Amino acid sequence: MLKIYNTLTRKKENFVPLKKNNVGLYTCGPTVYNYAHIGNLRSYVFEDILKRVLLFNKYKVKHVMNITDIDDKTIRASQEANQTLKKFTATYTLAFKEDAKKLNILSPGKYAPATNYIKPMTALTQKLIKNGFAYEKDGSVYFNIKKFKNYGKLARLNFSGMKAGARVDVDNYEKENPADFVLWKAWTPKDGPVFWQTPLGKGRPGWHIECSVISMKELGQPFDIHAGGVDLIFPHHENEIAQSEAALNKPFVKYWLHGEHLLVNNQKMAKSLNNFFTLRDLITRHFNPLAFRYLLLTTHYRSKLNFTLEALEAAERGLEHLHDVVRKLKQEKKINNKNREIDGDNKMGDKRYEIRDKFLEAINDDLDTPGALAIVWEAIKNNLIDYKTLLTFDKVLGLGLDKAKTKKTKIPVVVQKLLNARAIARAEKDWKESDRLREEIKKIEFEVQDSADGGQTVVEL
Repeated sequence: MLKIYNTLTRKKENFVPLKKNNVGLYTCGPTVYNYAHIGNLRSYVFEDILKRVLLFNKYKVKHVMNITDIDDKTIRASQEANQTLKKFTATYTLAFKEDAKKLNILSPGKYAPATNYIKPMTALTQKLIKNGFAYEKDGSVYFNIKKFKNYGKLARLNFSGMKAGARVDVDNYEKENPADFVLWKAWTPKDGPVFWQTPLGKGRPGWHIECSVISMKELGQPFDIHAGGVDLIFPHHENEIAQSEAALNKPFVKYWLHGEHLLVNNQKMAKSLNNFFTLRDLITRHFNPLAFRYLLLTTHYRSKLNFTLEALEAAERGLEHLHDVVRKLKQEKKINNKNREIDGDNKMGDKRYEIRDKFLEAINDDLDTPGALAIVWEAIKNNLIDYKTLLTFDKVLGLGLDKAKTKKTKIPVVVQKLLNARAIARAEKDWKESDRLREEIKKIEFEVQDSADGGQTVVEL
């Protein structure tokens, strides 16, 4: 059974969906004011693994991801670029989707730009005012956190030092300073042409309300899983819970999952420290994007990961080795003209079934990708995995192993001469000489594989 760590309860729990065999999954998408950095991308890869594990367990997954195309950052950055908000955010929305494709991240069932949901955001804000959880001040509308008795249950907040009536207008703030947060922001000249005329007045939505509205509209309430980075626990996810449960008076989400931070050389990423990387930066340095994905899989999503270029180089070597294994298994499959699948009569059959069970056990233990990778490498080492099984495992790992192309190996002249001599020996049924020549070829780091029609294929070791 799949077990996942629920941030809400701080416990690892058996996953039981609200509706049998169906999962509603909501993941917080990018704020499209710049290219996503590799810390952001770690969250999206973690969420992709979560989705792949759900699919691997035969669940039907309805996945929705928002696109934050209206907030403080997007407005400010679009003004600095002297572009309309729509044109500016469209550029970085496309860039995000390109990055996701390069990392082999499965597309959500729906991308949901926040600006497509202004009307329902307005309606939810009005409902919160009506229910007594929100109030108007200077043209803006704020959520009164004192009115919501369970406020702080996700982030485990301490309200002892809170100032009565404190309000906050910015999107991000520290958990040490909880305050009434903004649902609707009154227009100010610094917003420029970005505003909507609504029953709430001239303005724009706050950041937190978009995810409540989009998830309600697309998945209903409650739904199964909400995922994101640990930095979103407060204030964003805490505020989502407050808005949604205050509006509908029922639970918002059953399971909350959060991925840990990525550090660079044991420091938080910052442009001032010259340790800020995007996927484009890694590609410019000639790294395979999937090597970065492989690196992420080597650390559990709830553990901090220290990124270094040396670690990425090691990950690239590991990925290339895995590709070599795939090419070899694929070649063997062609030679044998059949899959080397588990055979109940084969002495190794039970052990191969055991490998599959161990892999499933690892990924179902709160998405233990380091454990799953270790099982894959152990199986490779002991020759307990076949081509089809490895590709099956890759449905979870997402390393694009099905696209590993056969290398065009340049055969040295000395090897070709030995192959020719061996072909003659086989034609004359001189099996002793044939075996001797095979060993000679092996000493030069090449392996001969014989086909049923008498042909020879050579693979570089």
